[in-house]
Amino acid sequence: MSTQRQARAVRLGPRSLTALALVSAVGVAGFGWPFLAPPGSRIGAHAQDAPWLFAGLLVLLVAVVAAAISESGLGPKAVAMLGVLAATGAALRPIGAGTAGIEPMFFLMVLSGRVLGPGFGFVLGSVTMFASALLTGGVGPWLPFQMLAMGWFAMGAGLLPGPDRLRGRAELAMLAGYGFLAAFAYGTVMNMAGWPFMSALASNVAFDPHAPVAANLARFVAYCVATSLGWDLGRAVVTVVLTLSLGPTVLRALRRATRRAAFETPVTFETPVTFETPRQ
Repeated sequence: MSTQRQARAVRLGPRSLTALALVSAVGVAGFGWPFLAPPGSRIGAHAQDAPWLFAGLLVLLVAVVAAAISESGLGPKAVAMLGVLAATGAALRPIGAGTAGIEPMFFLMVLSGRVLGPGFGFVLGSVTMFASALLTGGVGPWLPFQMLAMGWFAMGAGLLPGPDRLRGRAELAMLAGYGFLAAFAYGTVMNMAGWPFMSALASNVAFDPHAPVAANLARFVAYCVATSLGWDLGRAVVTVVLTLSLGPTVLRALRRATRRAAFETPVTFETPVTFETPRQ
C-alpha cells in the first residue's frame, strides 16, 4: 500500500477558504430560505422573486470563489487538466438527457474530486455545469444553483478520508457510497431551488408562505417523491455502477496524470555556467 502523499492541483489558502465559506453560506440561504423564513414573513410574499435574486448573487459569488482559488495556485498544468475534465463531463451529461437518471458525469466528478482535492473539485464541478449548460442550452436561473451544488458534490469527494493511504476495494466502496448519497443530496437541493416556483401549479405540494415549517417540510417531501425520486435513484445507481466498474481504471489514470504533471513541484532555473577566457 502506497503511503506517498498525494499531490493536489489546488491548495486552498486562507483567502480561498474564506470566499468558499462565504459562497456556501449564501448558497445555504439561497437553497433553504423557505425553511429559514418565519411563517407569514414578508420574505414569503416574494417566493417568485427570491430564486432570481439568489441566482444573480450566486453568479457573482461563484466567480469570486473561482478567482480566489485560482489566485491560490491554479497553475497552467492544473488549468489544462481542468479544461480536459470539464469538457469530458460536459460531453457525458447529455448522454442521459431525457432518460431517468442516466447521468455518467457524476461518477467522473466524484473520482476527480477524490484525486485532485476539494479546491480543484469545487472549481471543476462549477465549470462543468456551466459548460454543460452552454452545450445543451440549459441556461436559466437554475444554472447558478446547479454550479454551486455540483461544486459542493465534487468538493465533498476531495474531503473524504484517506486520500494518501486508502486504496483498492475499500476506497471504491467509500466512493460508491458517497456517490450514492451525494446523488440524492444533489437532487434534493436542486428541488429546493425550484420548489417555490410551484405555488401556482401544484397547490398540494407547493410552498405555502403562511404555513409552519413542519407543514412546508411535509409538502417538500411529497414534492420530491412525486417529481424526482425516480430520477435521483437512477442517478445514484448509475454513479455506483460506474464507480465500481470503471473506478479503478479512471483513478489510476488520474493519479498517473497528476504525478506526471507534478503540480506541487516548484519551477527552478539553473544558474548558467560561465567560462573565463584564459589570459594571454
